Amino acid sequence: MSRRTANPANVFNQIPGRAYLLIAIVIFASANAVIRMLTNLGDQNLIDGRNPISFCNVLFAGNLCALIALIFIYGKQWNVESLKRLSWTDWLGLTGVAMLSGALAPALTFMALDLTMVNNVVLIGRIEPPLILALSILLLGERVNKWVIAGAVVSFIGVSLTVLLQTPATDMVNMGRFPIGRGELFAAGGAVALALSTIISKVKLRQIPLAIFSIYRMAMATLVFFVVVLMLFEPNHFMDVFSPFLWQWMLIYGMVIVVGGQLCWFMGLKATGAADVSLASSFSPIAGILAAYFILGEAPTMAQYIGGAVIIGGIILNQIGVFRKMAETVTPTPVTSDKEADTEVGFKGV
Repeated sequence: MSRRTANPANVFNQIPGRAYLLIAIVIFASANAVIRMLTNLGDQNLIDGRNPISFCNVLFAGNLCALIALIFIYGKQWNVESLKRLSWTDWLGLTGVAMLSGALAPALTFMALDLTMVNNVVLIGRIEPPLILALSILLLGERVNKWVIAGAVVSFIGVSLTVLLQTPATDMVNMGRFPIGRGELFAAGGAVALALSTIISKVKLRQIPLAIFSIYRMAMATLVFFVVVLMLFEPNHFMDVFSPFLWQWMLIYGMVIVVGGQLCWFMGLKATGAADVSLASSFSPIAGILAAYFILGEAPTMAQYIGGAVIIGGIILNQIGVFRKMAETVTPTPVTSDKEADTEVGFKGV
């Protein structure tokens, strides 16, 4: 009798697309807490008084890991024929998106993680979807139902409550009558950068293959971040970037957060539609808060409980709107664009 051997590829293909999306969301939502954990670990293992796992080193090394992973996944699709089809305005749009979503947004998020609680970064990052919706309506004339608009407004109120109800800290910045922490401002700035990059992608980059989009964005982001840091600081700022202690942790971070998260996300995108992507992404703040608790022992404050509850209410309203819109269509609606779906989840650790 012959034994049937299971093909690993068939086993992975039998996993539902929604499961892949949820696994990816959990991995990406854990990125902030994992980054904070690694930098704390570096503080306990200084090299000549320097933290080898500084935020700059983590971002630069993380970008390199992501670039290698994307080349491995999409390398065959990066060819001369595809590149020749791009106009100079396409390259300009790609460069703008790379600087916003690949360099500026992660840098601001990492700076926020250095100054405020992970839960603040997670919840304030939820300002991104309402901003994308508002810009899409104002600039692109996008039509959405009242439930989606109500969800965006409620989520924005939740983010505002998270910021305004915070206990005053020493690093507050006076914004008129409302003092706001520097870390919270950096977190909001990162979300704004991601929202702007998404709008540019919608306007200019719809027809560009995801392979070219992803690899160019990450390569340009890595280069821009490296050059900017060298200009702002001395070259010895990256003195420990090739430290074995850093890379032994970055390889784990890269394999789990970057490679594992990206592969699960792309596998999920292939087998699901827009409603599934939106629903899975809605779990991101809950997963981020749980990750901060289990990895760092960081319990939410009262301001975060109140703001988070309101944000979740906004997410529920948004999901009602999404599913009502889907119910009005005769056939299932696919994801509008791979690049739009790729930015749906927001910050993914690099």
